[in-house]
Amino acid sequence: MNGIKKLEKLKRIGMNTQLKADFMMIMVTMFWGSSYLFMKMGLDSIQEFNLIALRFGIAFILAGVVFYKRFMHLDFQTIKSGFILGSILFLAISVVTIGLTSTSISNAGFLFSLTVVFVPLLLALFFRKKPEKRIVFGVVFSIVGIALLTLNHDFQISSGDFLIILGALFYAIHIIATDKLTKNVDSITLGVLQLGFTGAWGLLFSLWWEQPHLPSTSTSWFSILALSILCSAIGFIGQTAAQKYTTPTHTGLIFSLEPIFAAFLAFIFVEEVLPARGYLGAALVLFGVLTAKVDFKKSFMSKGIRKTINESRA
Repeated sequence: MNGIKKLEKLKRIGMNTQLKADFMMIMVTMFWGSSYLFMKMGLDSIQEFNLIALRFGIAFILAGVVFYKRFMHLDFQTIKSGFILGSILFLAISVVTIGLTSTSISNAGFLFSLTVVFVPLLLALFFRKKPEKRIVFGVVFSIVGIALLTLNHDFQISSGDFLIILGALFYAIHIIATDKLTKNVDSITLGVLQLGFTGAWGLLFSLWWEQPHLPSTSTSWFSILALSILCSAIGFIGQTAAQKYTTPTHTGLIFSLEPIFAAFLAFIFVEEVLPARGYLGAALVLFGVLTAKVDFKKSFMSKGIRKTINESRA
């Protein structure tokens, strides 16, 4: 009996840890839902790579100050992992930031949620994990939704929408890589390092292609600081730390809330409204994402098993 009680206690601790990790991911998702609005605001006066350099550079400095003690035990493996994640993250953020210059905040939010669909597809492609039927259905619904959300009367997709979809693909790779690379290193240190490498790539590209400068208006500074503190420092470190105690599937499912936050904030602050066809497409994308990630049959079966166990105990 004592062994069973200890086992149940360990299971409860594990469940509580995962619940806390999932709650942290929800907070991160809320911040990221607002990032499209802040990026739009910042791009009014700052070029794309300059924005990325400032956003992640400031985030790296702030996070480094808070977690400086962790760098005393820095090793090559953590640095290498941080470089890999930072490079992938830079690719994802770059195409999304550039894409936002020619698409709406709502479109960006819903199209980027395709990350959730791309994760299991990439796992199937590279790790030979055969996708389940619900994932296939999710992909079909998402494709139809994308068509309604993005295609014009000439059945062409805008460059901005295409770049957002490409960003979702890169970010799906980032989620999988994060899951693999956080296993044997300090996740907080890794999260801080990836911010630094992302900012460094942004600065390098800005120096090469643009004329980098500091924000000149209060609105620009507000957007940069919000992106740096909430969406980057707290967001990416929170994700990296939380993913160590949850699964890629849970992470992807929680991320499906991001477009809802993005569309809501776009409506509130810039009165952005989609056409009727766009809302139908957005709903199909969201439905496809949920279909790909939520195993309803398994959920109901689990509830039934729990009910049987409770009844037998009574």
